[in-house]
Amino acid sequence: MKKKVILVTGASGYLGSRLCRELFNSGHHVKAFVRRTSDVSSLPPPTDGGSSGGTLELVYGDVTDYPSLVQACSGCHVIFHAAALVEHWLPDPSRFIAVNVGGLKNVLQAYKETGTIEKIVYTSSFFALGPTDGYVADETQVHPGKFFTTEYEKSKAVADKVALDAASDGVPIVLAYPGVVYGGGKVTTANTVANMLVERFNGRLPGYIGQAKERFSFSHVDDVVNGHISAMDKGKLGERYLLTGQNASWKEVFDIAAMITQTKKPSFGIPIFILVFYGWMSVLLAKITGKVPLVSPPMVRMIKHQWAYSCDKAKAELGYHPRSLEEGLSEVLPWLKSSGSIKY
Repeated sequence: MKKKVILVTGASGYLGSRLCRELFNSGHHVKAFVRRTSDVSSLPPPTDGGSSGGTLELVYGDVTDYPSLVQACSGCHVIFHAAALVEHWLPDPSRFIAVNVGGLKNVLQAYKETGTIEKIVYTSSFFALGPTDGYVADETQVHPGKFFTTEYEKSKAVADKVALDAASDGVPIVLAYPGVVYGGGKVTTANTVANMLVERFNGRLPGYIGQAKERFSFSHVDDVVNGHISAMDKGKLGERYLLTGQNASWKEVFDIAAMITQTKKPSFGIPIFILVFYGWMSVLLAKITGKVPLVSPPMVRMIKHQWAYSCDKAKAELGYHPRSLEEGLSEVLPWLKSSGSIKY
């Protein structure tokens, strides 16, 4: 295998850090693009060549700062653009467009200026395709754009069009659409499942959220990482690949968690109006504390819809093999317990 020089944006994030480690273990030279203030504890040590010959270099900057990005791209063969602002609410919603759209535009411009990039693997999101109320969608779905439950969803839908336009202009880009990513690792706001399980087992979320009909597509982080690397190796230029997994409701997630831990299932569902009230109170508190709330009114709007998708295309063309929720949660729950985050 030819050793490639690979830039990973968002390298200190939940998905990005796991992607860097896997690329490093595969023997590539990884340039981890991080901010000076980023927590890089989940990345392999810089300049440490493993037995497989992988190396990792920290390069500093921000996707919204074009000069730092184009400098980081120098000499690279592949860009994994995984940097994104993944939140359901922020006090300044304009940041979503600035980072999620502006950052992608900067990556595309850097590709043109660098001249050595063979492929860009862009991490989009299932939100970019829109809700799937009453059916299961595939890569042919385009966001209708009539409404957006969150500013994050809107920014990813706008960025999706930017990426597809770039592909039609000949940019060598492959688009990856993970589902709700979960697994071990950082318990960031992007690791929604881990956060919900922590709230559930600590008694702060005593009932089910949403209803049984409201399904999301859950993707284990390691499966998503493998899907990204397969997209680099096998992905067809300009194509979209859903890196999703089992379609299930949050009720099913909590029921599977109860079965694995041999604990009692929640006995009631939390009414939407209570979640809305809790969301507004959480946002008011967040404006005082500066801490992003677990629940917000946009998040409640989002859980009222279905987000169910098929990953058959990725299975056929990339060899993508998503694990079941039971298998994935059987790993996550003991990890949360061993870290002291939950007890059961």
